[in-house]
Amino acid sequence: MSRLALSLVLMGAFILSSCEQKKPAPNPPTPVNLMTVKSKTVLYYDNYPATTQALSQVDLHAQVTGYITGIYFTEGTHVSKGQKLYAIDERLYKASYDQAVANVKVSQGNEIQAQQDADRYEYLSQHNAVAKQVLDHAVIALQNAKNEVQAAQQAVKTAATNLTYSIITAPFDGTIGFSQVKMGNLVSVGTTILNTISTDNPMAVDFLINEAQLGHYEDLQRNKQEELDSLFTIQTPDSRIYPQLGKIANIDRAVDPQTGTIRVRLVFSNPRQDLRAGMSCVVRVHNQEAKPQILIPGRAVVEQMGEYFVFIAKDTVMHGGSDSTSKGGSAEAAGGGGAEKKGGDGDTANGKGGAAASEPKLRAVQVRVEEGQTIGSNVIITAGLKDGDKIVVDGVQALHDGSPITTANRQGPAAAGGRGR
Repeated sequence: MSRLALSLVLMGAFILSSCEQKKPAPNPPTPVNLMTVKSKTVLYYDNYPATTQALSQVDLHAQVTGYITGIYFTEGTHVSKGQKLYAIDERLYKASYDQAVANVKVSQGNEIQAQQDADRYEYLSQHNAVAKQVLDHAVIALQNAKNEVQAAQQAVKTAATNLTYSIITAPFDGTIGFSQVKMGNLVSVGTTILNTISTDNPMAVDFLINEAQLGHYEDLQRNKQEELDSLFTIQTPDSRIYPQLGKIANIDRAVDPQTGTIRVRLVFSNPRQDLRAGMSCVVRVHNQEAKPQILIPGRAVVEQMGEYFVFIAKDTVMHGGSDSTSKGGSAEAAGGGGAEKKGGDGDTANGKGGAAASEPKLRAVQVRVEEGQTIGSNVIITAGLKDGDKIVVDGVQALHDGSPITTANRQGPAAAGGRGR
């Protein structure tokens, strides 16, 4: 063979080998754990951030001016209605009261004198022994004396009131706070706050609901609060469940147009004063949904752009290099290894025509779901899944829509809680 012919043969062989493309190796299936979806009755609580409030609260102001001469309570403790709390220097007001009482006695003496003069002139007038003008003046003087008595008596009431105001008492049963004044401080009328007192039993708890829930809570307020003993409970800031149960006391008059929420007020018994006004807590509203619901681990849910997805295991069959989803659809058909499909040449895939044998495979199919209440490390799915679906609960981080998966050699479940990413 000539050298030219040999070169042409070698060049043709090189071109032929270059044109042959190697098929990419298929991706190995991702090991996962699966769970079969099954509806069941779920008991849980809807949680709402809340704040404790006193049903009544008042700032104590001085109604007379003077120096604090006595403080008669322990700060931060329970006080009773009418209990003496503060004393303001009463000497000036006691003197004013005594003076007013003395003025009443003087005016009463003047009234007696005027009465005697009027009676005398009345008698003399009947016998034409005195001028008519003198009698008229005596009658007027008597009336003025009576008015002076009434004015003096009102002055006594004013002085007695001011004297009473020098002693500050509790307006109702409740808890008193830290004193804003100390012994010897000068207090002024209407400007000095002495302290704050608030009711402590029962205690109110306020929280906000969406306006779409208003009808449900109005029904609960009217006639359904007794259907479930633990309908309303609260979780205190130290994560303990408060032992007393609550009831709806009031629903606010209007919805906030900017937020679309409305305030609901619960009332809880507070016999040991465990609840204090202004505490942050969580209102727990017992779920009253009786129908079965789908509950899955939260780690099986993947969040993408504000939407939520899970991966469902689907059976597929290899067909001469292309996959097709079996009509069975569910991963439960994965054991059907004996299924056969027709080859491209009309013969069965049992070897005729060189067709590849059919092999059942599992693939992860991404479906969108709607979430409900989160319960611990689990979440309720309200739409997107049905009973019998097999979902991927471990291994979702390595998946995309259509990824091949296997349940073999999975290294155990991932830690509970958290979402797939």
